[in-house]
Amino acid sequence: MQFVCRNFGLSDLPRRGLTPQEAPLEVLLLDIEAELSIWEQGREVWSEEAFPVAELAYHLALWFQSPAAGHEDFELDSMQAGEGMIRIVHSDEGWRVGSIFTQDFWTPPLAWDVLVAEIKRFDGAVREGIAGMGIDPAFIPEPWDCSGLADRLE
Repeated sequence: MQFVCRNFGLSDLPRRGLTPQEAPLEVLLLDIEAELSIWEQGREVWSEEAFPVAELAYHLALWFQSPAAGHEDFELDSMQAGEGMIRIVHSDEGWRVGSIFTQDFWTPPLAWDVLVAEIKRFDGAVREGIAGMGIDPAFIPEPWDCSGLADRLE
């Protein structure tokens, strides 16, 4: 499983009359968008244009910093749309990624360490895309320290 984001843009920031340096956090999280897709075994299985990738990276980082990481499911409760735009749930076989937009789609189960590596890679891609627009990505929590996460797992 791989998250792919491309075509970064600022959807509404110019309309709001704000520069990235003036925008409050919640505006940056919503307005920095990209096409987000999920790839499985070399083929695209899910895609959403104008997805709030900065918001997803921000909330994933917070989830990984919390004691819930590795124990509780993740749902992006976006300020832009309802809960579950992206879901990461634990099953007996491993962790699965899905979305409320396609309720019948779930990735095959992933081991925790594989999921962590992919989310770290996604975080780096989002930071790179944001920096490529001339915006400092420091408003997203720094890549989390996953040392000790294995100790918190059952």
